[in-house]
Amino acid sequence: MAKLPEIGKISAEFFNELIYPHLGSKRSEILVGPQHGVDVGIVEIGNKAVAMTSDPVFIVPEYGFKRAAWFAIHILASDVVTSGLAPTYLTIDLNLPMSMTEEELTTVWETIDKECKKMGMAIICGHTARYDNCHYPMVGGATVLAVGDLDEYVSPKFARVGDKLIITKGPAIEASGIFATMFPRFLTKEFGEEFARSAQSLFYKMSVVDDAMSAIKTGVRDEGVSAMHDATECGIWGGVFEIAQAAEVGAIIEKEKIVVEECVNEICSIFKIDPYKSISEGTLIITCREEKAESLVEILKNSNINASIVGELIDSKFGILLIENGKEKKLEHPKVDPFWKAFYDALERYKEVEL
Repeated sequence: MAKLPEIGKISAEFFNELIYPHLGSKRSEILVGPQHGVDVGIVEIGNKAVAMTSDPVFIVPEYGFKRAAWFAIHILASDVVTSGLAPTYLTIDLNLPMSMTEEELTTVWETIDKECKKMGMAIICGHTARYDNCHYPMVGGATVLAVGDLDEYVSPKFARVGDKLIITKGPAIEASGIFATMFPRFLTKEFGEEFARSAQSLFYKMSVVDDAMSAIKTGVRDEGVSAMHDATECGIWGGVFEIAQAAEVGAIIEKEKIVVEECVNEICSIFKIDPYKSISEGTLIITCREEKAESLVEILKNSNINASIVGELIDSKFGILLIENGKEKKLEHPKVDPFWKAFYDALERYKEVEL
């Protein structure tokens, strides 16, 4: 059997060997069930499509509790919006560390409330308590639900050969945003104060809520967007593999056509990580019918979201192909995201600079 990773999400092999064969009862109303590379499950209830996703509540005090809460709620919502449906309901369980103060919890909860209101999402139930042996950053769990008409949701099952690949914001948004937030003094020392200040704006790009809700304005399925996927662990390369695998197709990507946000290349270089393999919450991978691709990119740009057409879906027999510097090669799945080791190494190497 495939082994559990030392850190991070389980592999596709482990998922397929242990999780996927054991999914409880089979029910006819399930439209999209568990699948590696698919961010949501979708069921039909009362002639409506109900998309749902569950994740940890991830609070990192070092970000500052306001920023940490913003990130936590946007991580949760960013998965469900890949269904093409707007976030509607939130259930949340907070198992808080004993060290958390009333003031800190107030900041967290008021930020979550504010962001939910912006998205039109209601908090409908939950649990809040402090317990021994609960530690940051995993301080509970939550489920987000999105409700829409049956013809409004998207899924890799609607993607097909010939669909264009569109990527928003580019590589390593999360990796760069976290490094910029955690090590501003180090970046100031290396690149100057203006660079460090500009780099911190990457933090608030770590969400695909606006990306997804803007993208579907062009239409869904045969009218436009066929599938969406949030590029998290293993970044763009991992995300393209996952969406192609779920759609049972291949893909061809032109690396030079992928947009890159300011400061990303410098940050990834100094921390010695490959941006295209690195965690990138905030980067949305979209498959779209060819005739709607240009208008979709224009809609995103009009919403101040940088995006570009980078390739297309091809027959699965070709696998994932990458064109770089005019040369075509077979792209392999990264398997291990380089961010985590670089991050923990940086905590040891640069903590004195930050202190």
